[in-house]
Amino acid sequence: MTVLTPLLNEGRRMLSQRPVPRALVYAETWSRAIVLLAAGDLTLLSLWGDASQVHMALLDPEDHSVGVVTLACHDGHYPSVGMAHPPAIRLERAIRDLYGFVPDDLPDTRAWLDHRDGTNYAFLPVEGVGLHQIPVGPVHAGIIEPGHFRFTCDGETVVRLEQRLGYVHKGVDELLAGSPVGQVARIACRVSGDSAVALGIGFARAVEAALHFTPPQRAIWLRALMAELERIANHLGDFGAICNDASFSMMLAHCAVLRERVLRATDAAFGHRLMMDRIVPGGVSVDLDAQNIAAIMGLVSDVRGKFAALTALYDRTASLQDRTVGTGILKPELARQFGAGGYVGRASGRDFDARKHVGYAPYDELTFEVPVLTDGDVNARIWIRAREIGQSLALIEQILRGLPEGGVIAEMPVSSGEALTLTEAFRGDVLVWLRVNQGTVERCHIRDASWFQWPLLEAVVEGNIVADFPLCNKSFNCSYSGHDL
Repeated sequence: MTVLTPLLNEGRRMLSQRPVPRALVYAETWSRAIVLLAAGDLTLLSLWGDASQVHMALLDPEDHSVGVVTLACHDGHYPSVGMAHPPAIRLERAIRDLYGFVPDDLPDTRAWLDHRDGTNYAFLPVEGVGLHQIPVGPVHAGIIEPGHFRFTCDGETVVRLEQRLGYVHKGVDELLAGSPVGQVARIACRVSGDSAVALGIGFARAVEAALHFTPPQRAIWLRALMAELERIANHLGDFGAICNDASFSMMLAHCAVLRERVLRATDAAFGHRLMMDRIVPGGVSVDLDAQNIAAIMGLVSDVRGKFAALTALYDRTASLQDRTVGTGILKPELARQFGAGGYVGRASGRDFDARKHVGYAPYDELTFEVPVLTDGDVNARIWIRAREIGQSLALIEQILRGLPEGGVIAEMPVSSGEALTLTEAFRGDVLVWLRVNQGTVERCHIRDASWFQWPLLEAVVEGNIVADFPLCNKSFNCSYSGHDL
């Protein structure tokens, strides 16, 4: 039985938010939402601050309906969600750092984004005979973003991993607030550069929903085309990188060649390798001609054939299987509790994809499957990626064959409104909530899938050897920038 709608109906006032409802609630209803979250009857989508209020976005797993409850923070306090539902803890620590709102009874009161304590951060204690610690980062050996990982080990076995992130906190909330819609669109797609398309779509859809505007159909289909090309490029990169961390560098080389082919094709077709600024509120900023359509069709055929050979090679290479099968297992119950999106959740049995289960155009007119496995290990996360590449290739063919005629952008009305959208990025669902007033974004909250995946990485590493951490880490491939905001 669905529980979200009755909860929203308890609100003092239902607000005009599109396309999902938002209700102002009393503390009793907020606390009831926490009970439902703790029981697994609702899934937490995000939690954020706004002036004198906190907002909580919720998903009902029964019917995939989405809603937002809003609570006034009297005297700067509100009942902690993390007290009963651990996935909220980091979000609440971030809210306190950014807005000063105190979640009463929060079990972890340490700062999260605020690093003014320098090197005095109090990592959680671990007790045991003969344990030792290995600090890694925040500066890493590779060219990646900064993050600190504190390993406590018994010999080579990891007893606890604790992360400290926030090193690339950029103050995105303040950058977006009070800025023109066009400027915010540019910043939004750069929150995590590897998801520029998905973030751009999420923001554009939110603006369009808030202003009751529908962009041209051709633009909607071109957005999906870019999203699937982005998904393929990232999955190819991850597939090769995971194998490289298992000392099978040949796979990295071959996947890198295929990924480069995809990026060159997107550059030729859309004028940018990562397709930044191609998704804009009102449509897209570039159209495809017949030559580029033919080139992308050729790319699909080439990637499909070559990647099939690579997956077959992976499947029959015993040394790879020995490293990936049974390593870094994420239990299905944890995936459900944290609402893990993308390949992380789907490899552990959580059947959720915003393109299908919440739904948005043009995916409601396209045919595709959402691959789901239950093993929850590195190997399962590899195979989810591989199967999603196959689905994306088929989607691209459908999109190009059914691409509507017409324009690709229309003038947006200068109006006001509020909206929340879920858009599927290659890592999982991206949430965008915003309030627009006469062409200016008064407030915008962006939540990358990594917020609910980073804590799960800590869980899957426990009991594995230190040498398997790179495999686990790369099989998650969480975004630092998309998380730190």
